[in-house]
Amino acid sequence: MKVSIEGKPVFAHVKVELQPGESFIAESDAMSSMAAELDMEAKFNGGLLRGLLKKFFGGESLFVNHFTNNTSKPLTLELTQGTPGDMMVKELNGETFCIQRGGYIASEPGVNLGVSWAGISSLIGGEGLFRLEVSGHGKVIFGAYGGLVEKEINGEYIVDTSHLVAYEPGMKLKTQLAGGLFGSFFGGEGFVTRVEGKGKIYLQTRSISGLASWVNRHLR
Repeated sequence: MKVSIEGKPVFAHVKVELQPGESFIAESDAMSSMAAELDMEAKFNGGLLRGLLKKFFGGESLFVNHFTNNTSKPLTLELTQGTPGDMMVKELNGETFCIQRGGYIASEPGVNLGVSWAGISSLIGGEGLFRLEVSGHGKVIFGAYGGLVEKEINGEYIVDTSHLVAYEPGMKLKTQLAGGLFGSFFGGEGFVTRVEGKGKIYLQTRSISGLASWVNRHLR
C-alpha cells in the first residue's frame, strides 16, 4: 500500500494505492474519487453502540466506508476532508495516539478507534469533552483547517484554543487564562491550553471558530 499527500498545506488530499487484497477505511464523506473496480462497503464505525459513541462524543460519522481491492492489479483511491487545510499520515506500531474531535479521516484495518474522556479543561479550551483514541498497527490519516505543524515538547507549552489537533496520550492538558484577567479578555486571547509532558503534538495554524468570528465581524 502506498499513501501520499498532495496539495499541501492549503488543499491537501490523499492518494492511496491499494494492492490486490488490500483494504482501507475512511469516513463516510472522505472519498473524492476512486477506481471503478474498487469495492466499497458501508459499515458501522466499530459496531452500532461504538459507532454512536464516536459520532456523538468523538465527532466522527456513524458509518465508515471500507474500500477493498479484489482485483489482480493496483487500484487508486482519493480522499479529502470537508474543510480546506492540511492532512497528515501517522504510522502506528502498537502505540496509542489522541486526535481531537472531527480530526480523523481514514486508516488501515489494523487501527482501532475508541473514545475517551478528555476532561473539563479540554471543553473550556475549545477541544470538547471527549477525544478520539487510535491504537494498533497501520497508517492513520488526520487533518484540520489550516496548516498542520508538528512540535516536540519536553515540559510545558501553551496552545491557543481550538488549535490543538493531536497529541500523545501521556500529555496533560490544563486550561488557563492567557494572562491576567484584564489582559486575557480585553487583549482578545481569553483561555489557552497548557500542554504538559514529553512527546509530539500537532497544531493547526487556523481555527474554524476564528474564521467564524472574523466573518461575523464583517457581516454586521
